[in-house]
Amino acid sequence: MKIFLTILFLGITLNLNAQSIVKGFVVDNNSNTPLQGVQISIESITNQKTTKNGSFLLQNIPKGNHLVKIDLIGYESQVFPITTNEKPIDLGTIPLFSNHFTEEQELSSITITDDELNDNTNEADNISGLLQASKDVYLRTAAFEWNASFYRIRGLGSENGKLLINGVEMNKIYNGKPQWSNWGGLNDVLRNQEFSTGLAPSAYTFGGVLGTTNINARASEARTGGKITYSASNRNYQHRIMASYASGLTKNGWAYTFAIGRRAGNKGFFEGTSYNANSVFASVEKKINNKHSINFTSIYAQNKRGKSAPHTQEVYDLKGIKYNAYWGYQNGEVRNSRIKRIEEPILMLNYYWNISQKTTLNTNVAYQFGQIGNSRLDYNGSYFNANSVDGDGNPYIIDLGGANPDPTYYQKLPSYGLREKLPNVYEIEQEFIKNGQINWAQLYRANTNATGYASYVLYEDRNDDQQFTANTILNSYINDNITFNAALKYQNLKSENFASILDLLGGNQYLDVDTFADSFNQKQNNLLNPLHKAKVGDKFKYNFNLFSTIIDGFIQAQFTYKKIDFYGAATLSNTSYEREGLYKNGGFESNSLGKSPKQTFTNFGAKAGTTYKITGRHLLDFNIAYLTKAPSLQNTFSNSRENNDVVTNLSNEKLMTFDGSYILRSPILQAKLTGYFTKIQDATEISFYFADGVGGDNTAFVQEILSNIDKKHFGVELGIEAKVTPTITLKGAANVGQYTYNNNPTIYLTTENNKASESAGFVQGLKILGKSNLKNYKIAGGPQHAFSIGFDYKDPDYWYFGTTVNYLSNTYVDVAPLTRTSNFANDGGTPFNDYNPEIAKQLLQQEKFDPYTVVNAIGGKSWKIADNKYIGFFASIGNIFNTKYKTGGFEQARNANYRQLRDDKALEKPLFGNKYWYGRGTTYFLNINYRF
Repeated sequence: MKIFLTILFLGITLNLNAQSIVKGFVVDNNSNTPLQGVQISIESITNQKTTKNGSFLLQNIPKGNHLVKIDLIGYESQVFPITTNEKPIDLGTIPLFSNHFTEEQELSSITITDDELNDNTNEADNISGLLQASKDVYLRTAAFEWNASFYRIRGLGSENGKLLINGVEMNKIYNGKPQWSNWGGLNDVLRNQEFSTGLAPSAYTFGGVLGTTNINARASEARTGGKITYSASNRNYQHRIMASYASGLTKNGWAYTFAIGRRAGNKGFFEGTSYNANSVFASVEKKINNKHSINFTSIYAQNKRGKSAPHTQEVYDLKGIKYNAYWGYQNGEVRNSRIKRIEEPILMLNYYWNISQKTTLNTNVAYQFGQIGNSRLDYNGSYFNANSVDGDGNPYIIDLGGANPDPTYYQKLPSYGLREKLPNVYEIEQEFIKNGQINWAQLYRANTNATGYASYVLYEDRNDDQQFTANTILNSYINDNITFNAALKYQNLKSENFASILDLLGGNQYLDVDTFADSFNQKQNNLLNPLHKAKVGDKFKYNFNLFSTIIDGFIQAQFTYKKIDFYGAATLSNTSYEREGLYKNGGFESNSLGKSPKQTFTNFGAKAGTTYKITGRHLLDFNIAYLTKAPSLQNTFSNSRENNDVVTNLSNEKLMTFDGSYILRSPILQAKLTGYFTKIQDATEISFYFADGVGGDNTAFVQEILSNIDKKHFGVELGIEAKVTPTITLKGAANVGQYTYNNNPTIYLTTENNKASESAGFVQGLKILGKSNLKNYKIAGGPQHAFSIGFDYKDPDYWYFGTTVNYLSNTYVDVAPLTRTSNFANDGGTPFNDYNPEIAKQLLQQEKFDPYTVVNAIGGKSWKIADNKYIGFFASIGNIFNTKYKTGGFEQARNANYRQLRDDKALEKPLFGNKYWYGRGTTYFLNINYRF
């Protein structure tokens, strides 16, 4: 804070004599309406945006020859040569012409938000949506060329960037990431975006390390007119249709924007991945007078889609990269057992107050509610006979013996037959190749039994959130050199979490118990309702609420002078979390029902940066930040579905980051070279899985809590663009990074307190393992090296074509922390007598994927058919040469000790090899639209 105040004081005391001024108005050429937010710049001297009435005023321009550059996304850039002296220069009214090239090329952003970012289909993370509004060639390459590889800027996830709509933050409190499906299919009305790169200052929020994107959905600032679009693709959906219309600001001060969209498909690139989504958008604004405006925005985006599964290499070798184990045929129709369903409407009211010509106050309230559901099969059905009781008078609970319906369950694969030396390995292989899908008919037959209870059930894990947000944002231009920003925000979340039965699959009822537990009481998922006979629509298994309250604020000052620009910002926040159990779980009688202790975290952050203008074309830019963050709600409770336990020694995450850039700007060549370093400390991660070999040859379903994690990210980025002719532009981008664990974090396991866990060395369901030896292992999450080279050709007759060649490497599998602990070398507490350190080192070596090259191409054409009426066509082909490549994967932790992992890897086909996600092969996206 002292550093920030010092910067503020120094900036205010600086004084430079004004030399000349340049002013003008910018309007749309077709409608003649003023354009707000147009970027007006004179190389390194000054940079500002037009006001609401389209005006701009550049001051302190030194004498001499200069170029005034005028930029706005969707319009052709213009450059005006001027010669300044002591007299003011009035450029008058400047019309901007719609850039049909940009209009069509930006449609490629649809392929990002609708595909890779729509949900965590493959549990990977992608930050491309945060970057699509950027003009930086490196960031746009990362967004549009490398997104299919789940490339991460600087190795960081999307929780490190901020996504806002009308100044209201949209990142989810649960995991800190934007939920892209909440506004999917509405690209045409949400394309008005402002992006702040990395630590660069944003007028709305302190921001994240990866920058801030604010989507402007104000009705008065939408591009006037309508648009109808049809698209076809083989990626996730097959068909899409959208329609939108914006009135612009009418004479009586009203403006409105409406949009509808539908996306649908029986299958995407991967088998069994159906898609069904509908979207509706409405924004209405009333301009009361020149000082006051009110805008109401509503977004409804319903999305329902089939997921795809990761598999071992054995499975891919037999079935191909399009294979997906989550589906099967039912009565001749494809039915996917893993459906993700999202339905979370957003209501938002925004008040805009122009306090003066230099000061504005934007106050917002938003309410988001609805549900997210993830379906899956449960196969632990059981029944009881009231006439057969134990010594306490409780009926015996009898397992119905449902087998795992997953067609890739290890006992159904050829590798299992080879290990067990079965005589019918060939038949097992051929059966899997021929069928290898969920057998829905068999599940229905199993549920038709004499007990009246179902062995199998299809259910949904539900998250029903209600979130209220209120914030106020102040922006003030103190003088020609200094801008002040400040904001306050309040957020409140109630999240209802439960499992709900979708389909009994021909059965009558499902006994809501845990068949793996020991005693009658321990088997009950809810002791308040023992032997619960669950029906369709009933809640079962678990039921709890999560609560969160966040209050934060930030202040910022920006300074702009002839040779140097700089800024400083600070933020302070308070976050609280609480769990409320609505079930009394039999395995955790003492700490599952009722409210947990409230967890409260106070955090702060500070950042500063400067741009030094060597000349108008050569600049140096530096940014530095230190901030602390509350752990996510997801990583606060170690097993929130069953109890109130909080992660042991939970603390705030610390983050320090720095970057420095050299920037070249010339009429022909533009380039940016950046070096970056980020250090993360005290992070927490929670995982859930079955583990074999815990404390010997024991098996347990565990919660793995990895805490005090330190990570180190550093590297170099390059973006370069050369306009070699008026129609041809060459472009290139590269990143060489290294992202590693920087310490050996603390690890412990939790599970239910029963006889099985006791034999595995758990004490009251807890097993402390000490350290996980992860230091210097690579962090999984896309390629750490990426290179791209390509060109764009823009014909004067409004058609264009472009292609890129992309080389990506240094992608690593996600390692299993459990196998890097003391448990690995011990047989129930006694060291393995056949343990070989050299073999162990080979077994624990992190897998590095093969590098690969992907070639992409885009093209399109625009026709003007009448005044203000256009037809546009856009096409893109991804991975033209059908390159097969892995986008990610993880080690299975089933083999948790040395002997089990050694024996499994020695097999011709390991049973529990790494699981992978493959990238798509050749894909296409076609788009035609009519704009009026």
